[in-house]
Amino acid sequence: MQISIQSLSHQYFTGKTTHALEDIHLDILQKQFVALIGPSGCGKSTLIRLIAHLISPSQGKISIGKFDPKQAIENGQVAWMAQSPALLPWLTVAGNLRLAERFQRGKGRQQLSVEQVLERVGLADAADQHPYALSGGMQQRLALARLLLQDAPIWLMDEPFAALDELTRERLTDELFSLWKDFSPTVMWITHNIHEAIKLSDRIIVFSEKPGTIIADVPNTIPHPRVESNPDFQELLSKLRHILHQDSNGN
Repeated sequence: MQISIQSLSHQYFTGKTTHALEDIHLDILQKQFVALIGPSGCGKSTLIRLIAHLISPSQGKISIGKFDPKQAIENGQVAWMAQSPALLPWLTVAGNLRLAERFQRGKGRQQLSVEQVLERVGLADAADQHPYALSGGMQQRLALARLLLQDAPIWLMDEPFAALDELTRERLTDELFSLWKDFSPTVMWITHNIHEAIKLSDRIIVFSEKPGTIIADVPNTIPHPRVESNPDFQELLSKLRHILHQDSNGN
């Protein structure tokens, strides 16, 4: 499902006006994996929240297929995964997923079962445990299972693995890439890790300092598996660092 963003701007009003995004024009094609990178506070999360209808834009338009964001959410077209797994501690692993499953009934799509998604993310043996008994990586696997259970064609992911140790994060990004290949959602992935953006995405959107504008839209055609020793990987890494460095110096 395609996402189309036209003339999008957003301001926050908290005693003073803060310009978060300015005149964003962007089309995300169906089944693309798009990484959003840029400095902290440049509006990446604001953009994701606008698409998810958590906030409304100050001006401009967002279309998600034939829907606006509100309609897309109501019709189960969009799934969200944030940095915090937001699990209910009094429910078991399976209980957290069954609660999510209840909210998905009537959306009109064939869903995987709770047991199937737990198996897919490697948590089948933890179904009866509570979230507080899980490691941080396992908690995020559960959040990933909840995302998968929603069976949505669009996944919005706001640095979901940022708080994890490097090894766990690498394992989960590999798992995410495998899920994307198997289920073909459209993914918008926020990250501050340029290596991660290159490893996962087939397109990298670079944001400026606040107010956030798009300063580069870079295709990533490096064949998989993408390893840092590949000269093409290093060339793209250098290009992205140069773009960010130029912006930070006001050039």
